[in-house]
Amino acid sequence: MKRACLILAALLVSAGAAGVSLAAAVPDEIESRTLDNGLKIIVWPDHDIPNVVMYNFVRAGGRNEYPGITGLSHFFEHMMFNGTSQRGPGEFDRVMEAAGGSTNAYTSSDVTVYQDWFPRAALDVVFGLEADRLQNLAIDPDVVESERSVVYSERRTNIDNNNMRKLMEQVEATAFIAHPYQFPVIGWPSDIEAWTQEDLVTYFRTYYAPNNCTMIFTGDITPDEIFALADEYFAPIPAQDPPGRVRTVEPEQAGERRILIEADAQTPLLHLAFHAGSATDPETLPLSLLLNILVGGDSSRLHRLLVEEEQLAISVGGYQDEGFDPGLAYFYLTLPPGGDPAIVERRMLDELRRVADDGVTEAELVKARNILLADFWRGLATINGKASALGNFEVFNGSYEKLFELPDDIEEVTATQMQEVAAKIFRPGNMTVGVLRARAAAVQENEND
Repeated sequence: MKRACLILAALLVSAGAAGVSLAAAVPDEIESRTLDNGLKIIVWPDHDIPNVVMYNFVRAGGRNEYPGITGLSHFFEHMMFNGTSQRGPGEFDRVMEAAGGSTNAYTSSDVTVYQDWFPRAALDVVFGLEADRLQNLAIDPDVVESERSVVYSERRTNIDNNNMRKLMEQVEATAFIAHPYQFPVIGWPSDIEAWTQEDLVTYFRTYYAPNNCTMIFTGDITPDEIFALADEYFAPIPAQDPPGRVRTVEPEQAGERRILIEADAQTPLLHLAFHAGSATDPETLPLSLLLNILVGGDSSRLHRLLVEEEQLAISVGGYQDEGFDPGLAYFYLTLPPGGDPAIVERRMLDELRRVADDGVTEAELVKARNILLADFWRGLATINGKASALGNFEVFNGSYEKLFELPDDIEEVTATQMQEVAAKIFRPGNMTVGVLRARAAAVQENEND
């Protein structure tokens, strides 16, 4: 199956080069239904193997928080595995594993997503588990305190003792002055320590309502059997009043911002963040192609320039946020010991300005298109990739059908659009710069001054 999809991908790339439409028809077998309580369910059958994938997209992330409760979305990612009024802590995992399945979850600034992978024979078991924790989650004070300690330890390990993430947290908090994207998903330390029982109960009731969730099922299933199970297990869960809308709009940045961190570090770090669009912004896809050209692997422009040719950096990477609201185009670089962030920043900005002034070559554009198209078809070769793609397009782009327009959308991006995006976004006045340098280097510089 994977080989067949990759061959198809190659054929479609060739077709695109010949001017033939790359659009994929929306498969007839995909069906969706919204229950009376507002829970939307999308089903994509794939009978290659007797397995099933479930994704539950809960619209609850860092953007739904405010000072005092930052980190609650991530905390509930933990709590959802820690027992209900019907099952004790850890029983969700034990029952899932006994049925041959596995489970995981992640939290972002926009959503919390729960994932189950299991044999089709476990359908009833998984529906029972998921319905139970949506309806009957236990917010036991003893479990809360135990899990609070786990989250705080996770923050110390992944943020406080991780120089790259420590700098990233500070850059994001500096780049956004109004919008809740400024908050770390894991939460600020004082908030983690201070969440109250009332905070937890209110947050769960508001955001874990069926009308705030979208479920995706792919694999060896039929829509009829999934909808029948949903009617049995999920339909009785009552809807809640919709969460309040996030109304804050980040004001346009009026000038360059900078953050400097001095830490125990062997190598300096340099991060540059530029305000960009949301998932549905028309500039997002051209920017995605442009970032592939700039930092997509060892043959990318910035890797060849800064790592291979001038040896100013050990590594360079980047990404763009594609969330509900305008996010960031973000570059991160690791410099060699003793490297000068100011020199590297100037070279970075020179190259970004060159893209804005001169654009990209046709060869670079074709290569970036081919990479994105190959990634698209490769992702749809698995039931897990199908579930992830369907859910992300439904939740962030407003319709899963738009997923199948992506090949044509990629083909239609022009070099001129990419140049215009570069000129609009990669401006010093739209930039936040973060530098992390070793304390010893900072002391030496102060002594020299």
